[in-house]
Amino acid sequence: MKKKNLPVTGHLVWKLLWINILVIGFVIVIVWLSIDYLAANYFMVLMKKYNISTGPIHDMFVSAVHRYLIWASLSALLLALILSFLLIKRVLGPLAQMTEITRSISSGDYSVSIPIRSKDEVGQLAIAFNRMADSLQKIERLRKTMMIDVAHELRTPLSNIQGYLEALIDGVVPATRETFELLHDETLRLIHLVEDILRLAKADAARGSLDLMDIKIRDVIERVLDVFRTQFETKGIDVNSTGVDGTVRVYADTEKLTQVFRNLMQNAYQYTISGGTVKIFTQSMNQDIQVVFANTGVEVAEEDLPFIFERFYRGEKSRSRDHGGAGIGLAIVKELIEAHNGKVGAQIHNDETYVWFSLPIYSA
Repeated sequence: MKKKNLPVTGHLVWKLLWINILVIGFVIVIVWLSIDYLAANYFMVLMKKYNISTGPIHDMFVSAVHRYLIWASLSALLLALILSFLLIKRVLGPLAQMTEITRSISSGDYSVSIPIRSKDEVGQLAIAFNRMADSLQKIERLRKTMMIDVAHELRTPLSNIQGYLEALIDGVVPATRETFELLHDETLRLIHLVEDILRLAKADAARGSLDLMDIKIRDVIERVLDVFRTQFETKGIDVNSTGVDGTVRVYADTEKLTQVFRNLMQNAYQYTISGGTVKIFTQSMNQDIQVVFANTGVEVAEEDLPFIFERFYRGEKSRSRDHGGAGIGLAIVKELIEAHNGKVGAQIHNDETYVWFSLPIYSA
């Protein structure tokens, strides 16, 4: 992130300096009075004890002490002011910069950051503030990217519909059943895209609206698999879920977890070739349970694996439009699983694509 030097306001600096001046002045006054009333009197007592004339010597003593006290006080005050000013400015500098940065962020500029000059509490605050600014910048970049991606996804079906309608109006294309079926398919594509975007938006907001309860992983998998079983059979795909541990329980939102399995089932169906296999199994990972969807068929390139959970992402081979979808399904899975404090991932193993997620195991 680009660094910018921001001005440091001095209002609070001078307030703190005046407090130091008042404290130092109060100490000087106390010392002055102590010398006048205590040290001078003690000096008089000693002189009387040893029969020494007290008049001129006492005056010389008090005058000398006052003179040296004045010089010492002025020197101490000057040194204290310089050191206090430098220290206070160093401490308050990041705070003043944070004020400037919040103004920049509120106007949409996320390129500023606070230089880290120390590892104390102020330095830790600056680090946390920079992380917050980085997160806001990433969110803003994601928002802009998503808007571009949504516009790109909407443009293709809308252009197709516009082209067919203009051809129908000009009489270039006959008004046949096939033409209207094509228009209907493009319309459905638009509807599905809008529904996917709506589900993604709901997944983003899922962190604050989870209805958590004790759930058996296997029950949810079997319920969702029953819905997709006919589709898998039509494509000749063999689905094996015997590797799912029926005793494992998690603390999750049933509706959100069902959405996760639906998206993973849909992903496995789309990217498994006819006659291929899909294996669903679980494995324990310390205090977590990992659920794995392994399918044969269209392989994901190694360089694509870190990005398949990103919104609207498609690899050149494995996530092309030929397989349908807008590249949102796995992004929804990621948002929902992370809302449950879980993790997602993907890997290639024995010529199979493994897409997995993990959740903490529920223990009553």
